[in-house]
Amino acid sequence: QVQLVESGGGLVQAGGSLRLSCAASGRALSRNIMGWFRQAPGKERAFVAATSWVDASTLYTDSVKGRFTISRDNTKNTVYLQMNSLKPEDTAVYYCAASTGSGGLLGTYEYWGQGTQVTVSS
Repeated sequence: QVQLVESGGGLVQAGGSLRLSCAASGRALSRNIMGWFRQAPGKERAFVAATSWVDASTLYTDSVKGRFTISRDNTKNTVYLQMNSLKPEDTAVYYCAASTGSGGLLGTYEYWGQGTQVTVSS
């Protein structure tokens, strides 16, 4: 089993920054890939970014490239999402997720956190 606990969400003005954290625990092989997803009101959950514990590769959805950065601290088993130049359209519940990695960075994610709300005001 894998447990994921997100933190760091909140309310910020457009152009501001937030850093989300995801503390992971449990079976390490079940979380080779760590990702961030978001779900805006009335929309489906969507991929934001992912990183591999194994080879440090990263992937971003086009709308956040150049503004968001995913990183990890292996000593703390924590993954971060640094979000800069935030826009109102970034408003969503952000979820941390973990995958064994068999399908790559865009594969199936088996474990999910509870989500943290990010609200960007205009």
